[in-house]
Amino acid sequence: MFTLRPVTVEVVTESRYGAEPRLLAIAHRGGAGLAPENTLAAFERSYALGLRYLETDVRVTADGVCLAFHDARLDRVTGGRGPVRRRTWADVRELTVLGTQPVARLDEVLTTFPDARFVIDVKDEAALAPLARVLRRTRAVDRVCLAGAWDGWLAALRTELGPGLACALGWRSLVSWLACSHGRVAAPRRVANGGFVHVPLRWGRLPVFIDRLVGGAHDLGLRLIVWTVDDPASMHRLISAGVDGIITDRPDVLREVMIAEGRWPRTVYADSDDR
Repeated sequence: MFTLRPVTVEVVTESRYGAEPRLLAIAHRGGAGLAPENTLAAFERSYALGLRYLETDVRVTADGVCLAFHDARLDRVTGGRGPVRRRTWADVRELTVLGTQPVARLDEVLTTFPDARFVIDVKDEAALAPLARVLRRTRAVDRVCLAGAWDGWLAALRTELGPGLACALGWRSLVSWLACSHGRVAAPRRVANGGFVHVPLRWGRLPVFIDRLVGGAHDLGLRLIVWTVDDPASMHRLISAGVDGIITDRPDVLREVMIAEGRWPRTVYADSDDR
């Protein structure tokens, strides 16, 4: 028998990254717990769950092609060998991630999901100029947040692409924030670059005291995003602490937690087989 079952989707009314004043659910490496990381298959599964915030990484090939790829080397997730930067796109396009999915170009990811927002971790200084070209060509500047980079790299990209480019704190600023969480230094009075701060649950063996950082971030007009969180208990705790977003390999789990917390966006209905 067919009945109406609620299907949740994220409704985005403005293209600018982070324009929605709500908790952001962000799929790490496209949703690495659902499909091979940073592949179109991973992004597609997260998107189908209703997520419109997706995280990826950028590496650049020898001929200047930006890839949605995390590692400096090909070895861990592909059958290739050696640094990404020493291979051309013609070489890399023949490889698969974990033996099943092609390596994705960053421009392909951005254009395949034109209404999605992206966190892009900038892994290599050599990627700065090619990344700027990709973001301009795909008209994606307003819907990305750059992260995972040194402060100077982010400042250079904002100079190149405009002050409206969203950024998370660079590594130097982030280390200062983590020191604040342990009470070793005073909280900064101002920060450079962007409107977001991305913090891990743990820094090496040390826990990061998220609760202490939330208020300080908000006082400076920053939104606090936590990575990489895959278990429901931690997700519930972070939501209670007032974080502004969670990055996860398991967007399916985060979706269920947010539904239980009443924090998932608009609900629509679709026909489904309820037998």
